[in-house]
Amino acid sequence: MAELEALIFDVDGTLADTEKDGHRVAFNKAFAGAGLDWDWSVDIYGDLLTVTGGKERMKFYLKKYRPDFSVDGDLDAFVADLHAAKTEYYKALMVDPGLPLRPGVERLLREARDAGLRLAIATTTTPANVTALLKNSLAEDAEDWFEVIAAGDLVPAKKPAPDIYVWAMEQMNLTPEQCLAFEDSDNGVKSVLGSGISSLLVTVNDYTRNQDFSGATLVVDNLGEPGQPCRVLAGPDLVQGQVDIQSLKAIHEHATG
Repeated sequence: MAELEALIFDVDGTLADTEKDGHRVAFNKAFAGAGLDWDWSVDIYGDLLTVTGGKERMKFYLKKYRPDFSVDGDLDAFVADLHAAKTEYYKALMVDPGLPLRPGVERLLREARDAGLRLAIATTTTPANVTALLKNSLAEDAEDWFEVIAAGDLVPAKKPAPDIYVWAMEQMNLTPEQCLAFEDSDNGVKSVLGSGISSLLVTVNDYTRNQDFSGATLVVDNLGEPGQPCRVLAGPDLVQGQVDIQSLKAIHEHATG
């Protein structure tokens, strides 16, 4: 069995509940700013989350909800410009009012750094979005906590394709057996497992709690804090109150042993 060397984190829904109160709000601001009458409700956005990637999500929305919509010129360019505006709104939202990290995230990241575990990010969101969240919700230098930030369009195929995890491991010269991944969605689970990583912790959120997490080593409601214990929703009882370094090693051993 390979020793646990690195933790690889998804971002949206995993590090913070960014979807409903971050990305969705920013999309709606971008639509209004462009004079569009589109409005993504909480329920509609939940449906759109079946598609990964903001530009891809907009195209899916047009196909399913607004098939009558057309643009003068290139649709890809229109969507790209709209997505760029949305990113600026999202970055502003991370500053004011800001968005807290999910319970236990900062604690575990600090514990992992102290324990000498290598950290990485594998996400479909843009690098600018990752930076905005880390800088404003974690620490000014939080970007430097992660050896690799694999984000956005670095790879051609987004989750559930495994490409982003494969790319991150290649940059770190790691094998799947040396890694433990953190995800929040069924698409994320498929991406992780497709990359060869079998050590996988899922933290559910309101959008994903009823999804299929088959193949995950452990499913919890959050990472837990002192006085705010997490609950194991599926998998072996390897966590006592909060996910810490000891429980991560137990999760990894269970998955790879």
